[in-house]
Amino acid sequence: MTATILFVDDEPDLEALVLQKFRRQIRDGTVNFVFARDGIEALQSIEDHPHVDMVVSDINMPRMDGLSLLARLQEAEDKKSTIIVSAYGDMSNIRTAMNRGAFDFLTKPIDFGDLEMTIDKTIRHVEMMREARRRQAEAERAHASLSRYFSPQIASRLASDCDGMEVHRRDVAAIFTDVTSFTSLVESITPEMLGTLLNEYMGGMTEIVFAHEGTVAKIIGDGIHILFNAPGDQPDYATRAVACAHDLDAWAFEFRERWKAKGVSFGATRIGVHAGPVLVGNFGGNRFFDYTAYGDTINTAARLEAANKFLGTRICVSAVVAGGVKGFQGRPVGDIMLRGRSEPLRAYEPLRKDVFAQPATTQYSEAFAKLEAGDAAAMPAFAALVGLHAEDALAGFHLKRLLNGAKGVRMQLE
Repeated sequence: MTATILFVDDEPDLEALVLQKFRRQIRDGTVNFVFARDGIEALQSIEDHPHVDMVVSDINMPRMDGLSLLARLQEAEDKKSTIIVSAYGDMSNIRTAMNRGAFDFLTKPIDFGDLEMTIDKTIRHVEMMREARRRQAEAERAHASLSRYFSPQIASRLASDCDGMEVHRRDVAAIFTDVTSFTSLVESITPEMLGTLLNEYMGGMTEIVFAHEGTVAKIIGDGIHILFNAPGDQPDYATRAVACAHDLDAWAFEFRERWKAKGVSFGATRIGVHAGPVLVGNFGGNRFFDYTAYGDTINTAARLEAANKFLGTRICVSAVVAGGVKGFQGRPVGDIMLRGRSEPLRAYEPLRKDVFAQPATTQYSEAFAKLEAGDAAAMPAFAALVGLHAEDALAGFHLKRLLNGAKGVRMQLE
C-alpha cells in the first residue's frame, strides 16, 4: 500500500526538505506526498486527491490556520487522521488540537526521525480503520441480503459469520403456503391493486415468520416456503413450525376478511408442514444468493399443502411434525398416499387450544377411530357430528367417503 500524505505548511523550504528526507520511502513506493501552503489550499487539495490518507499540518498559516483546518477535516464524512505541528512549548494550541480530534502532534523544529515514527504509527492506524470500515460495509451488505430470508436476530448473527450458509445436511421443519384461486384474482384486478394486495399480504406473512425466528427460503408468486432449524439450531423446530402455521392461518384469514369488506375476493391460504432431513444452504454461488433446501421433506410439505383443498382444511401437518410437538393438539386426517412415496403418510389438522377443547373434537376422534377400525358405527358417528357442526368440513369429507362405500381412511393424492 502507498500512503498519501498531505503536508500543510507555509514555510517555503519545507517541501524540498521533506522530499529529501523521505526519498527512500518515495522510491520504494511506500509513501507519496502532496503539499499545500494553508488550510484553504489543503481543503482544495483533498477535494482533488480524495485518496489522501493523512494530514500533517502546521498551526500558524495565512488565510486558514491549522486548528480551523482540523475542525473542517473532522466535520467531513471521511475524517482524515491529522498530525498537528506546533512551536515547542505551545501546550495551549496542542491541547486544543487534541480536543478537536488530532491523532498526534509534533513540535518545531521538526525532528524527522520522530516525524517518520509518527507517520508510521498513523499509517497503521489508518489501515486498521480502513479495514474496520471494509468489514462494517461487508457486514451491512450481508445483513441487507440476509434480512430478506431471516429474522433480524438471525440475520445479524449470520452477517458476522456466514459459515452456516454452506450446503450441508440437517433436519428441518418445512412449511409451504399457497392462496386458492390466485390466478383468477390476478386476471380480474388491476396491476396496481395486485401490487398493493400482494405486498401487504407478503409483508404480514413474513413478519409472522420472523416473529417465530423462521427462515423465508423462497417466495414464489403467492406462495411462501419457510424453514425452521436452519440455518441456526432450533431443537423445538416442530413446535415453532406448528405455532407459526397457526399464526399465519389467523393473519391470512383476517387479511382475507378485511379485503372482502373492500370488495376484493382474496382466496383462502392453505398451509402444509413436514419435517425431516434436507440439503440446505446457499445454492447460488458467489454472485447469486439463494438460501434454500432440497429433498423429499420439502416435496412432502408442498404436497401436504395441496392436500388441504381435498380435505376442506387450511392446515395439514405430517405425523412426524405432530409427534415432534409435546402435547400436540389436533385431529387425524387419515393416511395419505402421496406421489413418489411407497408408504402412506399419516396427516393431522392442528387445532388451537380453544377449538381442541371443544366436545366436537372428542366426537370427531371417536368417529375417526371407528372409521379406522372399520366399525359400522362410523357412519352415524360422522353424520351426528356433521349435523351438530355444519362447519366441520373434515367430518363431512369422511362421511362422504363412507357414503361412497370407501373402506379405511387412505386417499391417493398426486
